[in-house]
Amino acid sequence: MATLRESLNHTPQPLRFGTSGRRGEVIHLSQLEIYINARAELEYLQSRPATGGGLHKGDPFYFAADLRPSSTHFVAEQGGRGEIAQAIQRAIQDSGLTPVYLGQIPTPALTNHALRQGRGSIMVTGSHIPFDRNGYKTNSARGELLKQDESPIQERVEQVRAAIYNQPANESAFGPSGAFKGGSTRLPTPDPAAREAYLRRYTEFFAGHDLKGLRLLVYQHSAVGRDLLAQLLERLGAQVIAAGRSDTFVPIDTENINDDLLAGVQNLADTASNAHGPLDAVVSTDGDSDRPLILGVEPPSGKVRFFAGDLVGMVVAGYLGADAVVVPISCNDALDRSPLRDKLEPKTRIGSPFVIAGMDAALARGKRCVCGWEANGGFLTGSTIERGGHRLPALPTRDAFLPILGVLFAAREQGVSVTELFGRLPRRFSKAALLQHFPRPVSLRIVERFSPVFPRIKDVTFEEAGAMALDEAGHPIALSSEERAALCGIRTDLEKIFTAREGFGPIQRLNYVDGVRVTFRNGDVAHVRPSGNADELRVYAVADSHERAETIARLGVAEPDGLLRRLQAAVA
Repeated sequence: MATLRESLNHTPQPLRFGTSGRRGEVIHLSQLEIYINARAELEYLQSRPATGGGLHKGDPFYFAADLRPSSTHFVAEQGGRGEIAQAIQRAIQDSGLTPVYLGQIPTPALTNHALRQGRGSIMVTGSHIPFDRNGYKTNSARGELLKQDESPIQERVEQVRAAIYNQPANESAFGPSGAFKGGSTRLPTPDPAAREAYLRRYTEFFAGHDLKGLRLLVYQHSAVGRDLLAQLLERLGAQVIAAGRSDTFVPIDTENINDDLLAGVQNLADTASNAHGPLDAVVSTDGDSDRPLILGVEPPSGKVRFFAGDLVGMVVAGYLGADAVVVPISCNDALDRSPLRDKLEPKTRIGSPFVIAGMDAALARGKRCVCGWEANGGFLTGSTIERGGHRLPALPTRDAFLPILGVLFAAREQGVSVTELFGRLPRRFSKAALLQHFPRPVSLRIVERFSPVFPRIKDVTFEEAGAMALDEAGHPIALSSEERAALCGIRTDLEKIFTAREGFGPIQRLNYVDGVRVTFRNGDVAHVRPSGNADELRVYAVADSHERAETIARLGVAEPDGLLRRLQAAVA
């Protein structure tokens, strides 16, 4: 009798962990593959103690989804794949937990509700990545899965995979295509509790303050939190104009805001201001509403101006009175020049699990008001925040609503416009860009080629006396003559790619916490890093002027011979 594996009419593509959660191309996301991985993760969580976020048989387990079609429906144009949420629901049920569907809500709304109830959760989302991809993200009863969880989970995945593949095909719940034999199924009626709890989180924290007199455009596109955001801002007194709603999915990447997107938002802003009067700001989020998009509006021209997420984080942390802040290495180094520099914890690798681990370390050292953020603007709180007699419980996952509100209330408190508020930060400007469909193995070879062969070296500064190195904790490393020569060789090779004729000075510093971050003597920064979720290679640029940051990013992704292509040629 044939096994399920022998009966499959396709070659399964195993789903892997990315920077945060599991992502892949929809054409490979069969319900079978989703089920195997989710089932293994849920069994793993049930093997953990309660103190580690472990679950027990019969516990309620929450799940939700974004607005991507494949999250809740089969999509003919994507190989007939989809109904990922239905596969998650079945995995929850078969693992002995009680599935509770919270509907199509923001990722932080799901996580907030689950953590308040002491339960685990799964969000079905592809976040900001292209439309042809999707995935999901699992949380324990204490928060996000961390990097140390991935290895034991993968071992359990292989055990579950083997057991399900070896089932007789006629007894399996799955057909040859990897879909459930029963065909399309409807999800339960959503429990609305999480939506209201998320709104209360902020109306209660900001009680006694309001946004009356502000006129805000909410760019809705296909963000799952589009209606909740407008509703929250209205409850806080702002005049809200909703625009740009889309029935087709729009992959907004808040780290890659291009000219076409800005032009579209400008058109929406112009239309709204002509009909309703001058705007104070434009706000939005990415697809699963855990990353903010914030644009000031400059009077009297009405021109919109985008503010990157790492600058947003600085404003919000200052407003909240943080005594410890954790950011990844990719963030704008204006933070190092700001009043928050004394609150800065060691910079981490890119990804919310690393930021969360950094916040936990700060709490263990006795810090009381701990927060973190990423270059994409997702803002995390590692501790309860107290301000003005109100408490905001910790939410150690990316959130878009808090940074939006933090910026608006900070501007109101200081009596300035949003644009003027950001003008008070140190004059450092960032811009990110990427090349899509860039093979990940090539990206990894680039990082390897321009990194030290000695992995303990994480930061290198070049001085007249030679190279000085630090480890991941910031401790000095005594370099051998061989190590020093190798580092100087890497510097020489990189200076052949980042040339003086394109405005780059001599290389002053190299950082290897995550990817290759190059700092030049003139203050320019070019940080090259492969995406953790897709075949993409990114360049993060930082400079003393907006124009120079834009130029570095443009040089990075220029075709056919931009900086990233030159790096590719170097490893060809």
